[in-house]
Amino acid sequence: MEHVLDNPIYYALTSGHSYISKGTDEVKYYVDDITAFAGLKDNSQENLNTLHQISPAESLFVFFSKTPVEIPKKWKLLTQIDMFQFIFRGKEIPTPDASEITELDLKHVDEMIDLVELTKPGPFLSRTIELSNYTGIFVEGKLAAMAGHRFFPRPFREVSAVCTHPDHLGKGYAFKILQEQIKRILLRLEIPFLHVKNDNEGAIKLYQKLGFEIRTDMIAYVIKKHA
Repeated sequence: MEHVLDNPIYYALTSGHSYISKGTDEVKYYVDDITAFAGLKDNSQENLNTLHQISPAESLFVFFSKTPVEIPKKWKLLTQIDMFQFIFRGKEIPTPDASEITELDLKHVDEMIDLVELTKPGPFLSRTIELSNYTGIFVEGKLAAMAGHRFFPRPFREVSAVCTHPDHLGKGYAFKILQEQIKRILLRLEIPFLHVKNDNEGAIKLYQKLGFEIRTDMIAYVIKKHA
């Protein structure tokens, strides 16, 4: 039987995030402006063609696969990203110093989008914050680092949008925010996981220091409907 983390987007859209999903039983995607991800029960040509049929014109989607996928010609392949999927294997709940950590809400969305555009951790849209638990650290009134939650294939909860402004790298901000994210997930009796590009050596070392271990390889495909 397939493990839910082998297909995390589909199982998120059929469990923890079913209330913000669109599509059919086998082809799901997030509602407008939440995030640009689609989850397919299997990454077949048939399901990719169904996604094309049921989605709006010029839609852009990201979907994940453990193995290479042939993209139908009706889709334009914008890029593919080779990643590692990490799962938390730590033995203790972190106890971070939360004195610098700020809860992020709707009034911070413009700054959050600017930081994501600068650092490129992954797509972040106007309603992505609704995926919950976004926290940040501000320096002199400006957002310096942040992270939050994304996919929720029960009982696993993904940590995402982990990013630090280039002017504030090396100050330990990401470590503090990640500890807070891990703590919140564990206190809900859920299991943290995340994805990272497999050539991002700095992030990989940080996640391993925090108690994450590589679970599997994963490929992210970014596709768009032809105009």
